[in-house]
Amino acid sequence: MKKSDISNISNAESVERAEESVRSSVQPSGKFGGKADRLFGADPAGLDESARGIVVLVIVGVAVGLLSGMFGIGGGTVIVPALVWLGLTQRNAAATSMLAIVPTSISGVISYATCGNVDWLAALLLFCGMFVGGQIGSWLLSRLPELVLRWIFVVFLVFVVVNQISFVPSRDQHIAMSALTGVCLVLLGVVIGILAGLLGIGGGALAVPALSMLFGASDLIARGTSLLAMFPNSITTSVANLKRRLVHVKAALIIGLVAAVTAPFGTWIAGAVSPRVGSILFACYLCVLLIRSLFVAVKATRSARASS
Repeated sequence: MKKSDISNISNAESVERAEESVRSSVQPSGKFGGKADRLFGADPAGLDESARGIVVLVIVGVAVGLLSGMFGIGGGTVIVPALVWLGLTQRNAAATSMLAIVPTSISGVISYATCGNVDWLAALLLFCGMFVGGQIGSWLLSRLPELVLRWIFVVFLVFVVVNQISFVPSRDQHIAMSALTGVCLVLLGVVIGILAGLLGIGGGALAVPALSMLFGASDLIARGTSLLAMFPNSITTSVANLKRRLVHVKAALIIGLVAAVTAPFGTWIAGAVSPRVGSILFACYLCVLLIRSLFVAVKATRSARASS
């Protein structure tokens, strides 16, 4: 073999090794992000994937399951801040949260339905609106700046806290269905769907007080109906987010499956306390989240101004 041929082979091998090095450097690192998922592609990079990070995900799942059962929420108000704290961007955290909500809400629905605290028709109408709104929210999620998403989340929490403090639901009322009620439920679903897709929440934090204040549902029926409308919307929104490669699939499954186990315990607590106590507990929980989210939003705003 000629020296020129040997030289060419050596150069080709060097180029190939350099290209392989570049490819390796752009792959996400860690147990979760280092390898591409066979179905959904590589998970977003940035999540703390140490043993500590996994323990935090499990703890978040336990908390989300209890809160979901107690308040009829998907748990996105816990999942999103926790995932951001573990290293994901607000956008990826919101998308991951939606997938985690799927098994959580299914478990909660089963718990409420066995006690007769689900309005199936109202849930269907809500979902019809949430399906449309969820696609709009998912589209906005991939386009709005991180800072805007953080402040939308803060405003949303303020709105829900005020409603929880000012209104005490009944426990013995049902939704009086009519044509106008049906239309309003669909419109409410559109608003909830947009917020759900945009903020990574199931929508229960808005649906539960709205069903009680605007449609006369008892606190337990509002929670069960909210969860029932929530899980198909979470599925459709998650499909859109998966197509855009925004979801950390494995983190979502860890949180969601753990939450599904603990959700029935939260449902039991909801039935054991009075509606007023339930509202106060929910408002206190949201206030803690509001303080933290406001702090993070202000810090991000200052950083953005300093870099501009």
